[in-house]
Amino acid sequence: MLILGLFLPIGGCKRSSALSPEQIYQDSRLKLKRGDLKDASTESGAALRTFSGPDTDWHWRFTTLLGEIRVRQGRYREALALLEPDLPASFARSDLAVWRRLSQGAADCFLLQFGEAETFLSQAETLAKQSHPDLLGEVALRMGTLADLRGDREAAKSTYHDTLKMARDQKDPFLEASALGSLGLVATEEEHYDEAIDWNRAALQLSESVGARDSIAFIFGNMGLSYFELGDYETALLLFERADESSEKLGAVSAQLEWKTDIGDVYFEEHDLGAARSAYENALVLARSIDDQTAITECFGNLAFVDLEAGRLDSASHYHDEVVQFVRAHPDHFLDQYSSLIAARIEEGKQNYVQARRLFRTVLEDPKGETALRWEAEARLGETYVAEGKAREAEVEFRRSLETIEKARSSVKAEEFRLSFLSSAISFYNDYIDFLISQGRSNDALKIADLSRAQTLAEGLSPTSTAPSIPLPDLHPQQIARRMGATLLFYWLGQKHSYLWAVTAGGTNLFPLPPATELDPIVQSYRKALVGPRDVLETENAVGKRLYELLVAPAHGLIPRGSRVVILPDGSLYGLNFETLLVPAPRSHYWIEDAVVANANSLLLLAASVPEPRERSKGLLLVGDPESPDSEYPALPQAAAEMAGIEKHFPPSEQTILAGNRATAEAYLGSRPGRFSFIHFVAHGTASRTSPLDSAVILTRQGDSYKLYARDIIRQPLHADLVTISACHGAGVRTYSGEGLVGLIWAFLRAGAHSVVAALWEVNDNSTPKLMDQLYAEISSGASVEVALRDAKLTLLHSGTVYRKPFYWAPFQAYRGLSVSHRATAAGRTSSESNRPL
Repeated sequence: MLILGLFLPIGGCKRSSALSPEQIYQDSRLKLKRGDLKDASTESGAALRTFSGPDTDWHWRFTTLLGEIRVRQGRYREALALLEPDLPASFARSDLAVWRRLSQGAADCFLLQFGEAETFLSQAETLAKQSHPDLLGEVALRMGTLADLRGDREAAKSTYHDTLKMARDQKDPFLEASALGSLGLVATEEEHYDEAIDWNRAALQLSESVGARDSIAFIFGNMGLSYFELGDYETALLLFERADESSEKLGAVSAQLEWKTDIGDVYFEEHDLGAARSAYENALVLARSIDDQTAITECFGNLAFVDLEAGRLDSASHYHDEVVQFVRAHPDHFLDQYSSLIAARIEEGKQNYVQARRLFRTVLEDPKGETALRWEAEARLGETYVAEGKAREAEVEFRRSLETIEKARSSVKAEEFRLSFLSSAISFYNDYIDFLISQGRSNDALKIADLSRAQTLAEGLSPTSTAPSIPLPDLHPQQIARRMGATLLFYWLGQKHSYLWAVTAGGTNLFPLPPATELDPIVQSYRKALVGPRDVLETENAVGKRLYELLVAPAHGLIPRGSRVVILPDGSLYGLNFETLLVPAPRSHYWIEDAVVANANSLLLLAASVPEPRERSKGLLLVGDPESPDSEYPALPQAAAEMAGIEKHFPPSEQTILAGNRATAEAYLGSRPGRFSFIHFVAHGTASRTSPLDSAVILTRQGDSYKLYARDIIRQPLHADLVTISACHGAGVRTYSGEGLVGLIWAFLRAGAHSVVAALWEVNDNSTPKLMDQLYAEISSGASVEVALRDAKLTLLHSGTVYRKPFYWAPFQAYRGLSVSHRATAAGRTSSESNRPL
C-alpha cells in the first residue's frame, strides 16, 4: 500500500533548485511509474546535466532512468544508444544493472529483435535472483511481453499470471495494474473479448486508485480494442480518443501512435474513408518521429486498404510494396497475413483472379490466422469467384465466411458483448445477399438477411437452442404473413445496395432501395423535423413525403387501406416511426391513417409467435409516480393522473400498485412480475448510448439505488401480454447491426414480454395520460395492442388541438415479442378481436 505522502510532491508547482539529486531521482522515478513521461524526461535530463559528470554515480543513475523513459515513450533506438555504454564495476550487481537490462530487453522486444531481447532479459533475471528479488516481477512482465510479441500467447499468459502473483505478494499496485492490463491484452488477442474487458476493468480500477496515468491510458485503449473487435465502434472510438488524449499529455508517443491507428480502424469500419485516411496519416507522422519501422509498415498497410476501398489500385500497390519490403527483412506473422490479404485484393482489382485466389488461400490455410482476417478472406474469395462467373464456388465461400463469423460470435459468453458483434461482420452478410439477389434468389437472400437479425434476443428467449446458422433456415415468410393477416415489410440497408422485401400471403416481392449512405441522412432529417416546433403535415414536409415514396410506396399495391403491417427495420430505420410518413394522395396525410403498424425484430421470432393458451392471473402491475431521487429527475406532475386513468380499466382485485415511496427497483423485482399480464411504468427513463443495458427506469431512491436497469430487467422472466414504458426514450437510442435498438424495450422483450409499447423520443407529460387512458380503454373493449395504440393516437391526431402534432402521439410504438397469448381483456373478457395474432 502506498503512503499518501509519496504523492504530495507531484504537483504543478515549480521545484526549488535546492533539491538534492536523490530527491530529484526518486521524484522522477515516481513520475515515470505514474506515466508522466514528459515531466520525468525533462526533470531527469536537467538533473543529468546539472548534477553529474561522466564518472559520478548520478550520471549512470539518470542515464539509466532516461533510457527507461525513452522505452516507455517508444523511442527504442534512442534508448538503446543511451544504455549502450557499460556500467562501472561498482554498479555491476546493483538495481541499476537490472533496470538497464530490463530497458534494453524491452526496447529490443518492440524492435522485434527477439534474440537480443531474450539475452538482455535473461541477464536481468539472473541479476535479480542474485541481488534484487524484488525486481523479479518487473522481469516477468517483460518476459511476458517478449512471449506475446513472439506469438506464444500461452507462455505470455502464464508469465503475466506469475507477474500478477509477485505484484500482489510485494503489494506493488503499479506492477499489479500492468499485469492485469497485460492479461486483458492477451485475452483480446485470443478473441476472448468479454474476459479481456473484465481484466481491463480490474486494471483500470487499480490504476485510478494509485494515479497510474499511463496505465489508465493503455487500459482505455486496450478496452477500446475489445469493444472494436466486438463491433461496438461507438464505445471503441470514445475509449481510443480518451487514450489518445491522455497519451499525448503524458508524452507517450508510441502509445499515441497505437491509438491514432485504432481510431483510423474505427472510421474505416464505419466507411468514413476520409477520416480513416487522416487518422492513419497522423499515425504515420508519429511512427516516423520515433523511427518505429513496424508501425510505419502497419500504417502503409492501412493506407493501402483505404485506397483499395476507394478504388485507387496504383496507390494501394505502392503502399503494399512498402509492407512487403519490411516483412521480408523482419518476419512478422500478422503483417505477413495482412500483406497477403492486401495483395490478394489488389490482384482481384486488377482482375488477376487466379493469383488473387492463391493469395486468399494462403490466409485461409494459416492455422494461426486471426478469425477476422479469415472471414474476410473467405468472403473476398467468394467475390472473386463471382467475378469469374463461378456461382457455385462463390456460394461455398460466402457460407464459410458466415459460419466463421457465427462461430466467433458464439464464443463470446457475455450477452451484452454478443449484442454488438455483428457490427464488425455485417458487411459480409451484405456481400452474400447481393450475390444471391444477382442470381435471382431473392427468397434465399431474405433468409440470409433474417439470419443476422435478433440473434442475441432469440438465444436469450430460447436458452436451450442455438442461434440459426448455415444451411439456410427452414423459414416460410408467406405463411407467417398469412397467419398474422398482415403485410411484412422487411428492410435491409447496405453500403452499396439496400432492399425491401414485401411479404404477403400471396407472395414475396423484392424492391431495390437507395444505399444506407443516402437513406440515413434523410431519416435523421425527418426525425429532427418530427420533434421540431412545426407541424410536418401542415408544412407539407418534403422529407416525410420522400421517405414514404422510398420506403412504403413501392409496396403500396400490396397493402390494402386499413390493413395490418409489420415493419422489420434495419439501421437508421429503427429510429423512424413509419406511421408519421406523409402519403401524398389523395390528400397529404400520415400513413397511420392507412395502416395498423407494429414493429418486430426478425421473421424467425415472428414465426415463433403462435397463440399459446395458458392459465394465469390477468392482473396489472402499475409502477410509477415515484419520489424524485434528485434534481435531475423532478416529480412528474401528471404521473398520478395517468396512473388513475389506467387503474379504472382493471378490477381492483387484479391490481398491484407501486407508487410514491413504494415505487422502487427492489419492489418491482420482488413483485414476481412474471405473474402479470399487464405491466405499466409511469416514470422518467434514461437511455445509455455507450452501454445500452445501463438504460434504466428512474424510480424512488432506496439506499443508494433508484434505477431499474435494463440488465436487471432481463433477469426477471415475464409472460406479460403488454409492457408499457411511459417514459422518455424507452425504446433506446443505440442501434446494433442485426439486433436493432437496444435499451429498455429490448430488455423487456428479452425478459419474455409479448408486446411492448415504448417511446422513441421525449414524451409529453400532458398528452401522454390522455393517450394511455385511451389505449387501455380500447384494450378493455377487446382491441389488440396495435389496434388500441393506433386508435389512441388517432384520437390525439384528430383532436384539433396542439396534440395533433406527431411530437405528442408518434413517439410511442408497439413492438412484437416472441409469443402471443389468447388475448384477454383487462377486465377479464375476451373477444374475437382479442384472439387475433395482431
